Amino acid sequence: MSVTTGLFYVFSAVLLIAAFRVITARNPVHAALFLVLTFFQAAMIWMLLKAEFLSITLVLVYVGAVMVLFLFVVMMMDINVENLRIGFWKHFPFAALVGVVIALEMAAVLMGGFRVVDEPAAVVAGAAQVSNTKELGTLLFTQYLYPLEVAAAILLVAMIAAIALTLRARKDSKYVSPGDQVRVKSRDRMTVVKMAATQTAAEPAAPQAETKA
Repeated sequence: MSVTTGLFYVFSAVLLIAAFRVITARNPVHAALFLVLTFFQAAMIWMLLKAEFLSITLVLVYVGAVMVLFLFVVMMMDINVENLRIGFWKHFPFAALVGVVIALEMAAVLMGGFRVVDEPAAVVAGAAQVSNTKELGTLLFTQYLYPLEVAAAILLVAMIAAIALTLRARKDSKYVSPGDQVRVKSRDRMTVVKMAATQTAAEPAAPQAETKA
């Protein structure tokens, strides 16, 4: 067994264990961290398959951005785990049935891709001199340029909409208009008051004499 095959089995075993822990962990934060580990192992498997662009993209996008956002949301929401588990076993048979159907469908579709076919030596020699990242970039910006621009526009609209939804006026927050901050002058921020250098201390009042009846 080669080193590449051994690493593939190691990464696959860790990936399966981490994926199983994602759905069995009681703490949502732990489940999110196990999902991060799952993404890392999948990236390593793609690296073994010489798909370095997909591997780096998975780490940068999902692990570096999406999962960090998930962790912040989960930690800020303070989810009550006990309420989430109410009715779990009631819906478990139907959920298991759906999972089995999905697994069988995926196996039927992907089974043809697991067959090992010997490629011609000329194709293998030519593929060794070509960078798949370069070829993918050339393909995206030539043949799929318009779909790429449409996807970029949709993501931009989604980002603007998300920012607009969060900009809500709150009565308990102190807000200062950026326009007023830009237009402010130094004389408006500070007022110089002229005062005497020294001032005489006020004399204490004389005590009043007690009157006797």
